[in-house]
Amino acid sequence: MILFTLSGLFGLLLASIPVGIVLILLSIGLDAFFSPFPLMRGLGQVVWSSSNSGTLIAIPFFVMLGEILVRSGVAARTYNAMNSWLSWLPGGLIHANIATSTLFSATSGSSVATAATVATVASPQGDRLGYDPRLFTGAIAAGGTLGILIPPSINLIVYGFLTETSIPRLFLAGLVPGILMAVLFMAVVVALCMWKPSLGGERPAFSWSQRLRSLPDLLPVLGLFATIVVTIYAGIATPTESAALGVVFALVIAALNRALTVSMLNEALRGTVKTTAMIMLVVIGAYVLNFALTALGISRQLQALLEGLGLGAFGTLMVIVLIYIVLGFFIETLSLMVATIPIVVPIIESFGYDKIWFGILMIVLIEMALITPPVGLNLYVVQAARGRGSMSEVVAGALPFVMVMLGMVGLLILIPGLALWLPDSL
Repeated sequence: MILFTLSGLFGLLLASIPVGIVLILLSIGLDAFFSPFPLMRGLGQVVWSSSNSGTLIAIPFFVMLGEILVRSGVAARTYNAMNSWLSWLPGGLIHANIATSTLFSATSGSSVATAATVATVASPQGDRLGYDPRLFTGAIAAGGTLGILIPPSINLIVYGFLTETSIPRLFLAGLVPGILMAVLFMAVVVALCMWKPSLGGERPAFSWSQRLRSLPDLLPVLGLFATIVVTIYAGIATPTESAALGVVFALVIAALNRALTVSMLNEALRGTVKTTAMIMLVVIGAYVLNFALTALGISRQLQALLEGLGLGAFGTLMVIVLIYIVLGFFIETLSLMVATIPIVVPIIESFGYDKIWFGILMIVLIEMALITPPVGLNLYVVQAARGRGSMSEVVAGALPFVMVMLGMVGLLILIPGLALWLPDSL
């Protein structure tokens, strides 16, 4: 039964069938071949209970928030402001790529949207100022991955829903590792550009008066992030309610930028519906598979199998980390997450690991999948946005940042407090 589940899962995914459909088909197969009871007679109830949740309403709100910001011109203003403050560092404009990605990650909740936004704004300037195309584009692709770690994160909402874990605590747990990883990305850029100055291009000079004049361009994104975070942790609003407030805030920003038009709203709503429909199909499929796996006892069988190997808690964790790294080469991130949560999380819990800590560790591992070929979505998004050069340049430029992510995985394992200190303190 375990072999059927794993081979069926990856076989159907390799056949390029949409992941939500894969999960439901696999559940039907498990029911048909292994269950003494007609599990799928409860399919309607399972689908309804998995989608009838106020928590999940946060997903379309956060998606729409990002869509409005992308289409209202906030990205270009934020990027230019970050450039004025960070261009003095070795690597110059590359730091603006990472810093802008970090700020947008704290509002959009989507890695792909963050990478596409920054790549569209930054690529022309990088070419004009003579930056190495590999490091420049690799930094954009890597910076975009922070969108699923720094709150608000759609992936963390899905993880919290599927594992029945506190979403505010998950948001807090992702904040310190996310900011630390952004700092490490910038440190790597400084080190590489000091070692080989030709990697960095021309560093434009800005006076203090120019920098101070750029501060108002940072206020919309910072104010939006503060609105979301403060309302959640001050107990004023739930994550869903704060997401709705964020949408209202984004509409105000768009209106102040004179970008609030009928066509812009139409495009933002279309993008929101498409993205939300895809995410919800995957979530429902994961819930159906979880129902089948629990009813058939497959999670208990896998736990018994791993315990029988005698690897212990740490050895088992290392096996799971290795599995995520390998699968990340071939499976899209949200698909990888929801397909494995029903199998992996019960095993992790049985060995005494914290679900919130493991959620952050899993997010870092699937962040790597966003910038590792052949399926790394951010690589393709950045390449498409710049519209020139070869894909191999983006892949090569992302490699140093993959090493940083591996280092962050090691830090989280050695120092779990990186993820748990903030939620435990508050």
